[in-house]
Amino acid sequence: THVSIGIRLRDMNRLTLLLLTSLAPISWGTTYLVTTEMLPAGHPLLAGLLRSLPAGLVALGLGRALPPRGWWLKSLALGILNIGAFFPLLFLAAERLPGGVAAAVAGVQPLIILCLGALMLRDRIRPLTAAAAAVGAGGVALVVLGPAAELDTVGIIAAVGGVTATALGMILTKRWGRPAGVGPVAYAGWQLTAGGLFLLPLTLVFEGFPPSIDGGAILGYLWLGAVGGLIAYTLWFRGIQELPVIAPGLLALLSPVVATTLGTLLAGETFTPVQALGLSLVLSALVTGQLAALRKPRREVAPSTQGPLAVARR
Repeated sequence: THVSIGIRLRDMNRLTLLLLTSLAPISWGTTYLVTTEMLPAGHPLLAGLLRSLPAGLVALGLGRALPPRGWWLKSLALGILNIGAFFPLLFLAAERLPGGVAAAVAGVQPLIILCLGALMLRDRIRPLTAAAAAVGAGGVALVVLGPAAELDTVGIIAAVGGVTATALGMILTKRWGRPAGVGPVAYAGWQLTAGGLFLLPLTLVFEGFPPSIDGGAILGYLWLGAVGGLIAYTLWFRGIQELPVIAPGLLALLSPVVATTLGTLLAGETFTPVQALGLSLVLSALVTGQLAALRKPRREVAPSTQGPLAVARR
C-alpha cells in the first residue's frame, strides 16, 4: 500500500541520515591518534583554534550566510559549547590519556543527553533508550578501567567536561533549530567561527605557538580541520536537528570504538579482555538504541494516514 511504502521510504531516509551522521563521531575517533602522534605536545588551545577557525571561515564562504537578527548570541553560545570549550578539553584529554580511554569517556554523553533532554526539551525518557545509554556507559567504564595504570585525573576531568559541554550544545541546537533558508554548511560555519574566535585570544595569551610545526603536524591540522571540523560538523548538526536528539548522542559511542581500535593497531596501546567486553557492550547499546530510533516513525506516521478523525483522537 501507499502507507507502507511511505513508511519504508521514511525509514530508509532516517537510516541514510543516521549513517551520514555517524561519519562525524567516526572521524572524531581519529583525533586522539592524530593528536598524540602528529601534533606538537602541550598546545591544546592551538589545536582547537586551528581545527575550528579556518574551517569556520571556509564554511562561511561556502554557505554565504551570516546569522540573522536574534541569532548572533545563539551562535556564540553554541560555538563556545560545541567548539570553544569542547576542542581544548578534547585535546587536553587526548594528550594525557591513551586514545581509547580519552574517547571512551564520551560514552557517558548519552546519559547526560537523556537527562538534559528531559529537563530542557520535555522529552520522555524511553526505557529502551535509557537501557541502551546505561549499557553503553557500563561498557565505557570497562574500557576506561582497562589500562588503570595509565589513567590521569586531569585527563579524565577534561574528557568529562568536554562531553558535558557538547551535550548541552546538542540540546540547545535541537531546541533552537536552524533559521529558515540557512543550509547546514553555513550553520556549521557560524559555530566553528564563533568557537575559533573564542579560542584565538586564549591561545595567544596562555599558550602561543610551538617553536616549529613540521609537515606531519600540518597534515594533522588539515585532517582535523577539514574532515573532523568542516565536514563532520556539517553532518553532525544536520543529524541533531532532523533526528531524535538521543540518536546522535548514541552515535557518539562510535568514537571510542574507532579510537581504541586505532590505538591498539597503530599506537601499540594495551587491549585487554575486559576492554573487549566493554566495547562489545558499547556496540550492543549502539545498535539497540538506533533500532529503537528507527522504529519510532511507525508510531508517528501510521495514525496520521487514517484520516482527520484519527488525527483528532491523538
